[in-house]
Order: sequence, then structure tokens, then C-alpha cells
Amino acid sequence: MELRNKLEEELVKAAKAKEKLRLSALRLIKNAIHNKEIDLKRETTEAEFLQTLASMVKQRKDSIEQFEKGGRADLVEKETAELKIIQEFMPRQLSEEDLDAAIEKAIRETGAAGPKDMGKVMKALMPVISGRADGKAVSEKVKGRLTG
Repeated sequence: MELRNKLEEELVKAAKAKEKLRLSALRLIKNAIHNKEIDLKRETTEAEFLQTLASMVKQRKDSIEQFEKGGRADLVEKETAELKIIQEFMPRQLSEEDLDAAIEKAIRETGAAGPKDMGKVMKALMPVISGRADGKAVSEKVKGRLTG
């Protein structure tokens, strides 16, 4: 698995360079993947690896927002640094045009006619966009497209 190998290489580099924050963030990724594999009782696929990373990104963004509200600049800085490191392993994010095209394709393929078909569209869309777009934003776009 390409991402797993990249993670291992980055862990070694960070340890040799004594980059504590980077090493800590990489270990968080490795532990999250390991825990996912324990739950699955097998090795993760690339898609599952990316889903785990996407959930870690979402957690960091939520934490940053909460720490900013609480005036904890020190924790905002730590979470932001971790977020950047996690995002290094994520694929390039979809552009607005690519995302819109994927949504249109999913709507056509599922034959969605209105808001009640949103679940079908999201189910078809998620494997395509996983890790490459924010699920919440995509959900809003799909809802807007199906109601408009």
C-alpha cells in the first residue's frame, strides 16, 4: 500500500530529524489506521485509509474552531500544525468544477428527482469524493441541486 509506505518513510525521517511535532502527528495517523484495522480485523484499503484521514482532518478542523472560540491560541497552533501534516497524505482536493461534475453524474446515474433521493446520490458520490472534498459541503451542494 503506497500511503502506508509513505507514512512509514515519513515516520523514520521525522524521528531522525528529531521533529517532535511532526513525529507526534505521524504517530497519531499510524495509531488511527492501526485501530481501524483492529476494528476491521484486516488491513485497510486505500479508500479506508483515506476515510480515516478525512475523519482526522474533520476532527482537527472542529477542534480548531472550538479552541478559537475558547481563546486557546496554543492549542489552535498545535491542531493547525497536525492538520497540515495529515493533509500531506490526502489526495489533491477536487476543484469546484470537478465536484459539480461528479454531483451531476451521480444524480444522472441514480435517477434522483428531488430531495428525497439525496441518500441515493450521496451513497453513489462518497466513494468518488472520499478524502477529496468535505462531505458536509458536498451534502449542501447536493441538497441545493436537488431542491433547485
